[in-house]
Amino acid sequence: MKVVISADHAGFETKQQLVTALTERGYAITDLGTHSTEPVDYPDFAEAVAQAIRSNQAERGIIVCGSGAGVSIVANKFPGVRAAVCHDLYTAHQAVEHDDLNVLCLGARVISSKLALEITENFLKARFTGEDRHRRRLDKLLAVETKFLRS
Repeated sequence: MKVVISADHAGFETKQQLVTALTERGYAITDLGTHSTEPVDYPDFAEAVAQAIRSNQAERGIIVCGSGAGVSIVANKFPGVRAAVCHDLYTAHQAVEHDDLNVLCLGARVISSKLALEITENFLKARFTGEDRHRRRLDKLLAVETKFLRS
């Protein structure tokens, strides 16, 4: 699976650990930065992942910042991107299975790097069920996106 990942300065260390672990597990990882702990603006890195998902450069994206909230807000501005902050194992797989989540947002100041990896593994292993009720709800979500967002 092709995965894009980015982080701001607050998420840099966690991102580095995720890149190493996921590469060892056989994922094709594209690291979109940042590449240090020097202060940067999180919207730039959330946008990079969102654009990569929109252009089909990867199947899934991961963005790490201090809380996960800011990058989630930015990523969800992009049509076709379904991003969520997940700080527990259940939400990480359930959001994919029911909502077709394609971008995982993590807060490096909220959870440990060990938990971040476990959450990420749940996210990457999960698949959208395609069940009628989930498809119906996803179609409604996409209709709202089409109505209110510009492509």
